[in-house]
Amino acid sequence: MIFHRDKSADGFVRRLRSYILQRFEGVWHFLEKVPFAARVINKVLINTAVTSTRSRPHPSSTLSPYTSWQSLTDKSYFARHLPASATAFPLPPIDDVLSLFHRDPGKARQCPKSTLLFPVFAQYLTDGFLRTEMNDRTRTTSNHEIDLSPLYGRTKEQTDALRTRQQDASLRGRLKFQGINGEIYPPFLFEEDGKTVRPEFCNADGKPLLDAPLGFDAASQNGYERQIFAVGGDRVNATPMVSMLNTLFLREHNRLAAELTARNPTWDDEQVFQTARSILIVIFIKVVIEEYINHISSACFKLRAEPAVAWKAKWNRPNWMTVEFALLYRWHSMVPDDLLWNDATIPATAMLHDNRHLTSVGMQQALFNTSTQNACALGVFNTPTFLTAVEKGAILQGRNLNVQTYNSYRRAMGLRPVSDFAQMTGDSVRQKALSDLYGAPDRLEFYVGLFAEDVNANTPMPLLIGVMVALDAFSQALTNPLMSEHVYNSATFTDWGMTEVGKPQSIAAIARRQLGDSANDLLLDKVRMTRKDWQRIFDRF
Repeated sequence: MIFHRDKSADGFVRRLRSYILQRFEGVWHFLEKVPFAARVINKVLINTAVTSTRSRPHPSSTLSPYTSWQSLTDKSYFARHLPASATAFPLPPIDDVLSLFHRDPGKARQCPKSTLLFPVFAQYLTDGFLRTEMNDRTRTTSNHEIDLSPLYGRTKEQTDALRTRQQDASLRGRLKFQGINGEIYPPFLFEEDGKTVRPEFCNADGKPLLDAPLGFDAASQNGYERQIFAVGGDRVNATPMVSMLNTLFLREHNRLAAELTARNPTWDDEQVFQTARSILIVIFIKVVIEEYINHISSACFKLRAEPAVAWKAKWNRPNWMTVEFALLYRWHSMVPDDLLWNDATIPATAMLHDNRHLTSVGMQQALFNTSTQNACALGVFNTPTFLTAVEKGAILQGRNLNVQTYNSYRRAMGLRPVSDFAQMTGDSVRQKALSDLYGAPDRLEFYVGLFAEDVNANTPMPLLIGVMVALDAFSQALTNPLMSEHVYNSATFTDWGMTEVGKPQSIAAIARRQLGDSANDLLLDKVRMTRKDWQRIFDRF
């Protein structure tokens, strides 16, 4: 159902820009093919997204309510877009707020644009750098970079444990792997007893080097039977779909390493590994912008991951993940209650921490299954029951860290504050629920406000989430060290590596490169984040 909210708080300039970018599709596609025009438009659109608010470094962090040298340098804490500010009014009881997120059984709202591949990729992407310390939610274990840590690990010790570290040409520079049903997958984490971590993934004292799979109870579940993989991230094994993407990038790393070894036979294991890693991180960043962000964007013009956009930009500053970014990426409502997997309907809960669903069908079929499953719509009243506890944790994190109100972040992002809930949603049910709980928009919590907004036309995102995702995506992806002016060259990647980086990048394209003649076009043609039946709509001005 499409709700028509009052857009007066969006501002005239933003409404006009959206109106133009979402129309005249033929003109925009023509301009994409004119190199100079495409570069200029690409730069303008990216700069417009990033400069919607002030640039880093942020003066505030979750370390303290004031600015200090430690708060400006200790990246074991989250940065803040806005300083902490305790609310001057009582907030509604947490269980009452949770009722806003509850999905009635059998009444999931579907996203008109996204397949399940979109939220699965979002999870894989953000699990690499949005990492809250479970015992102290002011802190983070993030490296603050898009570095494929779910594949490579967060630390050198983890990376070393995942590598073959062999000089033999057939294994040089590779990540560890195993064969299952004729395909390549990561090795298993556990011994056959399903509880003991394999010695190769432990240190000299027998302590596991890899982060334990989050949410997996090795005491009651058999990790060997469920084919829990040895991987760099603690959330990779959460679902077979996330494991699917990690496996895809493991295969791509090993493909790159094999090519580099063949082209540079004098290179040792270390140089092959590090060069393949660098190439793959840039390929991944290009997928982030050229497939993932373009899917989020409502514009007809397709954005490109052009490193030069950031080289002279005032916003080119070292990355530091913010607590607000960690909160806004809780897209639990996009998860279906059930998944159609090889013509069988399987409850989403039955697929948790069980990679047999991946290995039993293989990579191509798993990509197809994920891409032909519709995602659910982002927003309130649509979170599956098994994820409502996670919503509660997010609301509490926002409260405990004194995150400012929803309207405060609208102001910070260059939007007008809303004065009426009708400016957030055209749904009278949502309007009444928000009014009953909060009374007025100025009392609305940041986290709740993000998801109470209507999804905008031609994007899976509500307005404020979309603005903040674009801001952080570009300012974090294009400022990656590998994308910098004096690093992004053949000296870093080799001439062949630069050619690989320059190819069109998407999940389907990566799968095709690996599969070659064995690629099944009937399956891979369906691998996309955008639903095949999605049609652009022309929203009101």
